[in-house]
This record gives sequence, C-alpha cells and structure tokens, in this order.
Amino acid sequence: MPVALIDDLLAGFTPAQPYNADTAASAPAARGVHVVLDGGTVVYVGWTGNLRRRLRQHLTGSRDSSVLHEQVGQLLDTPTRAATAEDIAGWLGRREVRWQETENPEGTKDALVLALMPVFNRQVPKPRRTT
Repeated sequence: MPVALIDDLLAGFTPAQPYNADTAASAPAARGVHVVLDGGTVVYVGWTGNLRRRLRQHLTGSRDSSVLHEQVGQLLDTPTRAATAEDIAGWLGRREVRWQETENPEGTKDALVLALMPVFNRQVPKPRRTT
C-alpha cells in the first residue's frame, strides 16, 4: 500500500513512537484505536476502552491476555523453545506504535483492518448489519 494512503488513513493518529513502557505510560486512559508498525508497515490494529492499559498489556501481559502478544509469540517460537514474555516485549520494543482517541474505536479498527490487512489481524471484520 502506498505510504501516502497509509498516512491519510492514520491522519488523526499520534506520530509514531517507540513501543516501550514509557510510551505506553504516556498514552491516555481513554477509548481508542492503536496500531503497531514495523518499518512503516501497519502489522496490527487494535481497539480498547483504555489505551494506556491495553498498550501495557500487549507489552507485559500473557499470551492469554493479548492477541498481539500471542501472535508475536507464535512468530518467535522455535521447535525447541517457546518465546518468553521478555522475547515478545523485546520484539515489540523494536517496533513503533500510534494511537487515536475515538468514541467509535471498534468501527475505526474494522475500517483500518479492511483497508490495511495487517499481518497480526487474522480475522477480517464482518460487515455490520443495518436495519
């Protein structure tokens, strides 16, 4: 996808920042959407009721508490060793994160997933029914 189109889709988001504990701590405790970037490519889109808590959870949580944590773990697992929480946090720490506060985080996430097809968003959102 052309960089200009990605920039347009993420126009209301914060600038890209290193994905680490300090950045997560600086996020607002508000509803919103977050994206994880790898070399400028969006690899994950998530939505939450509390950006600060969710960004921390991806970094320090377990595979059961975070889809992103689980999928990065699967990427890093080897046939003889499962990736540790530290391995996963280290991988995420070499990526960037952006977020946007919004009252409709789920809808915003769905639109971004459909447009960007991030590698760590395995399920494509189903069209919403309007009646």
